[in-house]
Amino acid sequence: MQVDAGITRVFHLLGKRWTGQIVSVLTAGPAYFADLRRAIPGISERMLSNRLAELAAAELIVRGVDGGPPLRVSYRLTRAGTALKPAFEELERWAQTHLPETVRPAGC
Repeated sequence: MQVDAGITRVFHLLGKRWTGQIVSVLTAGPAYFADLRRAIPGISERMLSNRLAELAAAELIVRGVDGGPPLRVSYRLTRAGTALKPAFEELERWAQTHLPETVRPAGC
C-alpha cells in the first residue's frame, strides 16, 4: 500500500507551517495583510508574505491592491481555495472532538 499522490500534493502545500492557518482565516472572507498577521499569532511578516506567495502560485488565493492612498493589499480565496472550506470545517470539528487542548505543535 502507498500513500495517495493527491494526499501527498495536498500536504506538501497545506502541511507547511502557517499555510493551513492562513487558508482557515481566509475562509471567513477577504483579509488585508495586517489582518492576517493579527489573526495568526507568531507568524512573521516575511513568513506570511512567503506563504501568501506560495498560495497565490498554487492558485488558491488572489492578491488584490486597493487604491489608496495608502495602498492596501488584500487577499481572498479563489474558487479552488473556497472549495477547501468544507474540509477545514470538518478538520475543526474533528479537532474539537478528538484532539485534546493539551496537544499543541512545538512553537505554538
